[in-house]
Amino acid sequence: MTTSPYPAIYPLNLSRRSIPRVLSIAGSDPSGGAGIQADLKSIAAQGGYGMAAITALTAQNTMGVRAVHVPPVEFLRQQLDAIGDDIAVDAVKVGMLGDVAVINEVRAWIEKARPAVVVIDPVMVASSGDRLLRESSESALRELLPLADLITPNLPELAVLLGEPEATDWAAALDQGKRLAAEYGNTVLVKGGHLAGSECPDALVNTTGLLGQDVIEVAGARVETENSHGTGCSLSSALATVQVRTGNWEASLREVKPWLLQALATSDVLGVGHGKGPVHHFHHLHTGLQRGEFANVLWQEALPELEAIYGLSFIQGIQSGALDETEFTYYLAQDALYLNGYSRVLARAGALAPTEEEQLFWARGSQMCLEVESELHRNWLSTRTATTITGPVTKSYVDHLLAATSSGSYAVVLAAVLPCYWLYAEVGQQLHSAYIDDGANPAHPYAAWLATYADEGFAAATRKAIDFTDAAASAASPREREAMVEAFRQSCRYETAFFDAPRLYS
Repeated sequence: MTTSPYPAIYPLNLSRRSIPRVLSIAGSDPSGGAGIQADLKSIAAQGGYGMAAITALTAQNTMGVRAVHVPPVEFLRQQLDAIGDDIAVDAVKVGMLGDVAVINEVRAWIEKARPAVVVIDPVMVASSGDRLLRESSESALRELLPLADLITPNLPELAVLLGEPEATDWAAALDQGKRLAAEYGNTVLVKGGHLAGSECPDALVNTTGLLGQDVIEVAGARVETENSHGTGCSLSSALATVQVRTGNWEASLREVKPWLLQALATSDVLGVGHGKGPVHHFHHLHTGLQRGEFANVLWQEALPELEAIYGLSFIQGIQSGALDETEFTYYLAQDALYLNGYSRVLARAGALAPTEEEQLFWARGSQMCLEVESELHRNWLSTRTATTITGPVTKSYVDHLLAATSSGSYAVVLAAVLPCYWLYAEVGQQLHSAYIDDGANPAHPYAAWLATYADEGFAAATRKAIDFTDAAASAASPREREAMVEAFRQSCRYETAFFDAPRLYS
């Protein structure tokens, strides 16, 4: 059996990914926290190439807006034409527009250019409470909204667009979002940032573009900080960028929201201004790690153990179907014992996780260990005699994982549990591919096991586990990352030993 230098489950040749080219059409903030300055930072933070056409100049800082100047609309047209004549634009984020002439010019350009992704952040009221769009221009803005794929108003803006009082609770906000989506036929992001309470949910309304009004809520904890300047600009431009890659608004929001929450949580380190300071757009880059870089480090650590695993008589016997049933029975019995301990470690990962998405993922993984995965073991073991005594390799492996949880480091726990996802998924997929190539003999005695570990659901969970571990490494200290590598390396060794244990102890 041969292996590729890149894994089948999680390809790491990241250089082949295209870079989204994103144009911000918005106003300028000389203090750097909002407007096109925030947009360009957000686009870059999500891996995009940012461009900007300036609609308005503001005199503002963290204390508020002092003045707004709207340049001649002819110059805006020249900016847009210069970009469109030379550069392919993958996504457009529209922010502050200023007046009717500007709005009409932007609408005409979008109708002509037809970019694949259009996000409109209807900038009308700043977080400071300052009005950024003249009331006389509101009807023109409403005529622009149907061109958007996604509209991202804050709650005051949502109320203005509907001509209603501002929502004071989440149910009322969702109701307004549904009615706005129905009026303009596009997706609306309802944001809970202006509401009181410890929770700060967001919801996508009408993600399918149909009037069935599907609602996808993404929960999140409120970050206690005064530094929220430019949050709406940052979120909308980040979503436009990520949407080019995902093509799915839910996936885009679930990727962007944790980044924004951390940008708020780390904003104090910037020390900008005396009022509402900006968010920390590049908090995730303080380690110098690029996305996927740490995952690639771990993959290189895993390669020697994968080679060793493919050389084991147990694995070769599984592939051919010639493995002695006694060895397989011992393996499944130990796996059932192992999964009981592994589920406790995954539950601990969920308890340490910083976001609800991660908490739910690890909790589901813990439950899967006790339910879905063990079902195969029970079905096989119920008709065979198998030991119920924990073997030496199983005990050592579980003890190692439990020791990782005692560190109190979420990142280290993830590195320790990852090989049970990654190596199992890689080995399972390689074996299943060989089984298919050999004709998928229905009489193969271990076909059910091969199908279980080549399941796309398990592969998808593995990719998610890798992403979470990679992100945790970016937020970890250098010492923590060293501990992550060591924990991962040791777990990989135990994976090899676990596959070899039936030969020694059955």
